Amino acid sequence: MVRSELVSCLLQENASLAAAEVEHIVSIFFDEIVGQLRNGGRVELRGFGTFSARTRDARTGRNPRTGEAVEVDSTNVPYFKPGKEMRQRLNA
Repeated sequence: MVRSELVSCLLQENASLAAAEVEHIVSIFFDEIVGQLRNGGRVELRGFGTFSARTRDARTGRNPRTGEAVEVDSTNVPYFKPGKEMRQRLNA
């Protein structure tokens, strides 16, 4: 499912809302998750899962074209851990 499909599903279940309103709600939802992760926090959605950010250490990589060693800076990467209820529903 892509973002536009999510908006379409929400529109079908909430006919009283305009498409622009639903798109705005979805944008706010995702922006708040990213903002919380950027600030070093985590987001827990009960029954769904937990979003957090993990730090990937700096390392020496290789340029695949030339084979030359390249320094790769440390970065933050998103991490998602599904909740118990989600795992149970997925495997039911």
